[in-house]
Amino acid sequence: MYEAKFQKINLQTAEKVEVEAFLAHFDLTLDKDVEYTLVARIQDRIVGTCSFAGNVIKSFALKEALQGEGIASKLITHITNEMFDRGIYQTFIFTKPSNRHLFEGFGYHEIYATNDVILLESGLVNIEKYIKNMFNKSQLGNEEKAAIVMNCNPFTLGHQNLIEIASKENKSVVVFIVEEDRSLFPFNVRYNLVKEGTKHLRNVHVLPGGNYIISANTFPSYFIKEDEKKDKAFKELDAGIFGKYIAPAFNIKSRYVGTEPFCATTDGYNKALLEVLPNFGVALKILKRFDIDERAISASAVRALIKNDDWGQIEKLVPETTLTFLRSPQAEKIIDIIKTSETRH
Repeated sequence: MYEAKFQKINLQTAEKVEVEAFLAHFDLTLDKDVEYTLVARIQDRIVGTCSFAGNVIKSFALKEALQGEGIASKLITHITNEMFDRGIYQTFIFTKPSNRHLFEGFGYHEIYATNDVILLESGLVNIEKYIKNMFNKSQLGNEEKAAIVMNCNPFTLGHQNLIEIASKENKSVVVFIVEEDRSLFPFNVRYNLVKEGTKHLRNVHVLPGGNYIISANTFPSYFIKEDEKKDKAFKELDAGIFGKYIAPAFNIKSRYVGTEPFCATTDGYNKALLEVLPNFGVALKILKRFDIDERAISASAVRALIKNDDWGQIEKLVPETTLTFLRSPQAEKIIDIIKTSETRH
């Protein structure tokens, strides 16, 4: 048996294509957000590979005939050491469910699995401790609650309307704001806009979404477009994590969403929630998207209007609190970025 040699791949060269071709044999792809890739070669041919993006290990594959030869161990050890060198100590792994036993042997623990993907984690703070800490910091009671998860990029009258309806129908409502900072409006701005725009609702509690609600850890295709099969698996994963961990910790019995006529990703996510959440005793309530002049309101529409300096139309789609911010000096940099950006979010 020839000894395997390990090589860091330059993702800006034809080496990337070679890795993609190898992964294709395993019905895998090299995710678009990957920032570091290692391969194992025998006689100059790739026999194994592993990558990471942020604090997530992904795109792992090894030729079946070479399993048990120590190559997997060297790939994973090299990748985790590289992450440690970058100050990343809490790590996650996206992989096929068939690889579960391999990574559990390295001290990883399952968070949630679908038919197509499993998410595992390793570190001092596991998901149960993290969610319990989220609940304790919220200072909320144990009464039954409704929940809404929003990005609010930016906060619109549509968002406000959905929250107001949930507020009328429930004694207590928790609004989780997506904390992943990959949107044109930074998290702290989005969070404050929702807080200001819901001050009149005494039973509404606005909280950061944390690491396990629509984050790069649980739902990377929300931020980066991926193929349909992978995207569906990520949606089911995020929905399952909410149902299995977050809902019981906060005593959430229902979750509200609006219909989604614009974004296929969000529409598909709603379908995943409808399929998954009832298995955990959480009802999904889908409300017709709030519209003005028979035009459904969306944050993407507001961003398009900002891009075109159409303030007359913007005034019709956002609460006064959002409008005040958009006209303030604090929003100038964000508006400049929007005018030159082509990003989905």
